[in-house]
Amino acid sequence: MKTFWKSLITHRRKARSFAALGLMMVAGTSSANEPTKTIEDCHVDGIKQQVQCGKLNVPENYTQPDGETISVNFAVLPAIDKSENKEPLMFLAGGPGQGAVSLASGLFKAFNEVRKTRDIILVDQRGTGESHPLQCENVEGLDAYKALPKDFTGQEVKDCLATLKGDLSQYNSENAIRDFDEVRKALGHEKIAIYGGSYGTRAGLVYMRLFPESLSSVVLDSVGPIEVPIGLFGQSSARSFSMLLENCKKEESCKKAYPNLESEFNQVVAKLDEIPLSISIPHPRLGTQTPLLLSKDKFISTIFMQLYSVEGRSLVPLIIHQAFVGNFAPFAGLTAAGEGGMGMFIGLTFNIVCNEDMPKVSEENFIADANNSFNGSFSHQAWKTACPLWPQYRPSEEFYNPVTADIPTLIISGELDPVTPPSNGDYSAKTIPNSKHIVMKNSSHTPGVSACAVNVINEFLNEKNPNDLDESCLDDIPAESFMTGLNGG
Repeated sequence: MKTFWKSLITHRRKARSFAALGLMMVAGTSSANEPTKTIEDCHVDGIKQQVQCGKLNVPENYTQPDGETISVNFAVLPAIDKSENKEPLMFLAGGPGQGAVSLASGLFKAFNEVRKTRDIILVDQRGTGESHPLQCENVEGLDAYKALPKDFTGQEVKDCLATLKGDLSQYNSENAIRDFDEVRKALGHEKIAIYGGSYGTRAGLVYMRLFPESLSSVVLDSVGPIEVPIGLFGQSSARSFSMLLENCKKEESCKKAYPNLESEFNQVVAKLDEIPLSISIPHPRLGTQTPLLLSKDKFISTIFMQLYSVEGRSLVPLIIHQAFVGNFAPFAGLTAAGEGGMGMFIGLTFNIVCNEDMPKVSEENFIADANNSFNGSFSHQAWKTACPLWPQYRPSEEFYNPVTADIPTLIISGELDPVTPPSNGDYSAKTIPNSKHIVMKNSSHTPGVSACAVNVINEFLNEKNPNDLDESCLDDIPAESFMTGLNGG
């Protein structure tokens, strides 16, 4: 059992904090409407080497340059060898609502090949991290064992809004990109390359439209195209779950251990739909008896989150089977792994999705997306609760036009992705002329951080030709495998 709990609790944790060591440079400007920056030597948790951390003051509203300002937080992971003076790679985080700087430790390791000759720039998008964070105060203190999805109410939305400061209409995708480009200029780079993952691809597409002259090359990993609203995950998650069931049947050990997996899933869901569960279980980390409340929606949503990664997917058959035989301790392990809000700044999440995406979703779209055999309309519930109450802003209609910038662009999709399926990447591949779309088999969400993909990305950044890359390592990605025993077998 210890092997099982360790794999559950540790496989998604990332370091978040960093501490400044000393002021390296302070740069001021003479005009009030020009950004000012500070850069410090610092250490980031999980990275032994010294990196750089910075702040840049920018207008909250770019149409009012002499008005209120906000501080945008960023970090630079310096290249090991700067002798070739290659343009840096800026990382655009996902969500919307994920801070980039908190991901520094993982990216430092994952993008080591890129970092050999390029700086990596991480910018906390406005509304996240230390860039005027828009966080609902009750998220971090949420009791994941007792909370149920149905507990999310309009009153919680109102309570959240009451704590958020600033003009929320200015915390949008286009202003985020204006911030990013100001960071580029402040760091003295004529051009940069960008990597966007998940929502970061949406941000990347906006960057390509607003400032194409600033970009030398673009990597879009798990695309959220302009044309496809974020938030409708019923059909895509059902597709991903169906592929998991089929892959379990193809693997001999999984098929043998769980010959009736789909039936067991349906029976667990039916029972929880009829009567939600209230039990006492040993806390996976603390060992103390802990009450666990479990409903159909909570069970499905937890399974849904595992579909994002190959590691998480490997646990799903075991979790389902153990729940079927009445053992919910493994499920509690997944709950422990997800404690702490997952590092998302939910205020920004709602601010962007409710204003840039949901207005483009019709009731017919909701109905069609809910017509699936996995999570039905569950992925719609938060938006339908929050968005009618959320303050409104609206992008221009031009915001929703396909991006056609002629910039070398590598598009990556994971075959198993539950939220940005390969069909999403096809949208961008059709309209961006100098692009190539790679679909990575047996891979899920943001597979571009895998060792094989990073090597392909590094070659692309060097050559800037998406159609002439050594992709041979992609053929060696192993088929899905699944845990069949509580001790890690």
